[in-house]
Amino acid sequence: MSRSAHPAGPRHADVLPEGHYSAPPADLNALDPKVWAQTVARNQDGVVTVGGIDVQTLAEQHGTPAYVVDEADFRSRARAWRTAFGTEADVFYAGKAFLSRAVVRWLHEEGLNLDVCSGGELATALSAGMPADRIAFHGNNKSREEITRAIESGVGRIVLDSFQEIVRVAHIARELGKRQRVQIRITVGVEAHTHEFIATAHEDQKFGIPLAGGQAAEAVRRALQLDSLELIGIHSHIGSQIFDMSGFEVAAHRVVGLLKDIRDEHGVELPEIDLGGGLGIAYTSDDDPREPHEIAKALTEIVTRECEAAKLRTPRISVEPGRAIVGPTAFTLYEVGTIKPLDGLRTYVSVDGGMSDNIRTALYDAEYSVALVSRTSDAEPMLARVVGKHCESGDIVVRDAFLPADLAPGDLIAVPATGAYCRSMASNYNHVLRPPVVAVNDGEARVIVRRETEEDLLRLDVG
Repeated sequence: MSRSAHPAGPRHADVLPEGHYSAPPADLNALDPKVWAQTVARNQDGVVTVGGIDVQTLAEQHGTPAYVVDEADFRSRARAWRTAFGTEADVFYAGKAFLSRAVVRWLHEEGLNLDVCSGGELATALSAGMPADRIAFHGNNKSREEITRAIESGVGRIVLDSFQEIVRVAHIARELGKRQRVQIRITVGVEAHTHEFIATAHEDQKFGIPLAGGQAAEAVRRALQLDSLELIGIHSHIGSQIFDMSGFEVAAHRVVGLLKDIRDEHGVELPEIDLGGGLGIAYTSDDDPREPHEIAKALTEIVTRECEAAKLRTPRISVEPGRAIVGPTAFTLYEVGTIKPLDGLRTYVSVDGGMSDNIRTALYDAEYSVALVSRTSDAEPMLARVVGKHCESGDIVVRDAFLPADLAPGDLIAVPATGAYCRSMASNYNHVLRPPVVAVNDGEARVIVRRETEEDLLRLDVG
């Protein structure tokens, strides 16, 4: 067995490196607007409020842990993306970040389209009234049943991810007597500056058809020969949690180069180009994400410049923000259970949730902020590690942060920027029940995804 291996998984130190913290903030009670939802503030008693409701009331009414979503913030961010790209481009919300029927309705009302990547996400979208022609269907291994439902429903586009899928979708569309609009997802060989597990445009990974070696060009040839497919464009996605626009510039250059080759070989100018999503958000005060209007301006200029150089008509651009919309709109509310100081190291603060409601720290080495939200404190800062209640030493929510030294059991703490990939990746590890999602808006709170119950858990266990 390798020295770095362990029967229970990777060694703690290998996965969760030390020293990811800086000096304590000047004011532990401050709430950096960069990482908290727009309506979050402290009231005159020092209790954090969101949408006009304080966290103590939310905890009493809905329990902890709970995901708390600022609906006004979500809608504002959705509108900002729609406004930034205008009517000459399409904004598809990436449903994998977080999807529920309430979110689908918000998206519909704010004029956004929706990207889904499973039958369950498609079912959620359709059940909440999203027009099928505003849905894009992704996925690297769509089943026959998923493809059939997507085509029968009339989804606006299916993104083809392999040579086998070109044939599969064409065959099912022909059986159904349909001509399905499709895009081909290509990998352009861009090394995005992000975690290995969420970089998706380098060639050694499962998504897309490589541009290198002529594979993408061959995929286009095959799709154009099939009467049951209408090839409308090329799709490219370089990764997630990205702040640097240079990767998009390289990707656009290579995608437009493919469009030029398609024109020269087939006499066809494809009308659309999808540059994916993956734009980063602020999880900590050190992060510096771009605003939607900056992203829109940069991407539009990049594509326009490349098309002019290639003497191509500028295609309609699509983008797919998910995390960038929902991520900052929510926080996870926890109650402190136990506090364990380790001399010379740090203090372990255990909460009533953990890796079952936020796997990202263990999975991606993700960094988060955290704050005491049920009161203010003038105590000295202590270096803390916020951990969960699961039977894993890697069950860490916030690896290194500063909390007041007078923190006590029963206090409420909150981790901001948990709207994306927390509830959607939540699990029942240790048979822990998944938390509710509570939407707050203008002094009212309502559950949009209810807390699981033991009855829910046992209903699937048929004995």
